[in-house]
Amino acid sequence: MSKTLVMKFGGTSVGNLERIQNAARRVFKKTEEGYKVVVVSSAMAGETDRLINLAKQIDKFPSEREVDMLISTGEQQAIALFALTLNKLGVPAVSLCGWQVPIITDKVHTKAKIKKIGVQRIKNLLEEGYTVVVAGFQGVTEDWEITTLGRGGSDLSAVALAHALNSDCEIYTDVPGVFTADPRIVPKPRKIPYISYEEMLEMASLGAKVMQARSIELAMKYGVRIHVRSSFSEEEGTWIVPEDEVMEKVEVRAITLDTKESRITVVRVPDRPGIAYSIFKALGDAHIVVDMIVQNVSHQGYTDMSFTVNKADADKAEEIVKKVAKEIGAQGVERDDNVAKVSVVGIGMKSSYGTAAKMFEVLYKNNINIMAISTSEIKISCLIEAKYGELAVRELHSAFIEEGDKVQVINS
Repeated sequence: MSKTLVMKFGGTSVGNLERIQNAARRVFKKTEEGYKVVVVSSAMAGETDRLINLAKQIDKFPSEREVDMLISTGEQQAIALFALTLNKLGVPAVSLCGWQVPIITDKVHTKAKIKKIGVQRIKNLLEEGYTVVVAGFQGVTEDWEITTLGRGGSDLSAVALAHALNSDCEIYTDVPGVFTADPRIVPKPRKIPYISYEEMLEMASLGAKVMQARSIELAMKYGVRIHVRSSFSEEEGTWIVPEDEVMEKVEVRAITLDTKESRITVVRVPDRPGIAYSIFKALGDAHIVVDMIVQNVSHQGYTDMSFTVNKADADKAEEIVKKVAKEIGAQGVERDDNVAKVSVVGIGMKSSYGTAAKMFEVLYKNNINIMAISTSEIKISCLIEAKYGELAVRELHSAFIEEGDKVQVINS
């Protein structure tokens, strides 16, 4: 009995016809091994940014419905080219947009959430001997409005399909797996053979570019095993699996850097009940995700409140907060785009001590000031000036990972 496999290819893996041909050969090899393959493809590298820039040349805050109509065409191009390439190789293939599957979502344009997937059409095509090439990143509402799933949404499409088809999920990218730090910043990062859902989720949400955070949430919820590997080599990559499959629970698994955040500060906010609610309710209604929040100690009845948002949402968030600030009697709103969030992540932190002190010591010794701190059981994040971001990553990687004899290891 043939086994189903979902293979997702990112934008760099389908960046031109030569790379699409390379990806198609990998799919051909899997079909030769007896797999029934469902391919999920991103748009060709740079295409989504190009389309968004065109929209913003017309309107600084373009209609999100029309943006979804526009940017969803990037994946449609890629899947058609991929299917044509497979057919040329002798692999019968059919391409499907999100609405043809269908992948049903809620009505939140540009950040839609998947509600349900109809897989019968895919199953029928697989039984008929076709390889199915599905457009990642896109879906459709129940009243036939095209939506997109947010940046990195093709990962979410692939994991959701793998769950629906009860298959493993292979994520093909331009790096050979998940590393202890960004190889473009740290000279000798270590590839991680196995990583837990929890660690990968933290890394993805903290700036690691390998996987979309929402896709890891879905994989963790349904137990979808993910293999992240290179499109350009045959070497084993990184398996993202349940925590009990990760034998070595090191104190710190990886160091991440997120340079795509902006800090917004509401200056001299009246210190009374309901103020925070007014600010964050308005942002929530606009579907803007808020990350780190810091409120200063009240002085003479006033305080300052700072928070971070993704840079892509910063213009919109700033406009919203300025309106609320006037309503609540705040002095004004300030914005800082020159910030970065550096984090240490590891499930071993649940059972270790001194991690925070060690992290703060490394930053202190490199004269790096901390603007804000957030923590969970398995991560510590510090907001710092952007110009120190890469230095902080290198120094923390050296202290926590390269000095292996000083890293606490907990075997359980």
